[in-house]
Amino acid sequence: MNKTILIIEDDPFSQDFYNFIFKKAGLKSLIMEDGDLILLELEKDEMGIIIMDINLKNTSLNGERINGVKFSRMIKENEKFKNIPVLLVTAYSINANGDSFFDESLADDYIVKPIIDYNELIMKVKSLLKN
Repeated sequence: MNKTILIIEDDPFSQDFYNFIFKKAGLKSLIMEDGDLILLELEKDEMGIIIMDINLKNTSLNGERINGVKFSRMIKENEKFKNIPVLLVTAYSINANGDSFFDESLADDYIVKPIIDYNELIMKVKSLLKN
């Protein structure tokens, strides 16, 4: 499990949270918010998982703002990146009959924030890294 966790998050508080949690768990993480640089980083083939915030206020790709749902779908539809698991982070719980944004994103799993159970996050990440 020497792959890097790529975290796409543009909120400084959340960035600090992820740094702290993954460092404590002994996992290597990289936090980015620039869409163009993220795609360049994915080309290096070192990412084991992507944690994608849905609500990205400062993230753009090719000069246009992009949210986590669209960015996740774009990554999953790319032949080179489709096998990298994507864990969506959302402030909205997904209702019983499924939510269109989760289906639309093509993500592998999701977690609702605020993230209160750090162990749940670590377990989801480790599980997706193994597959």
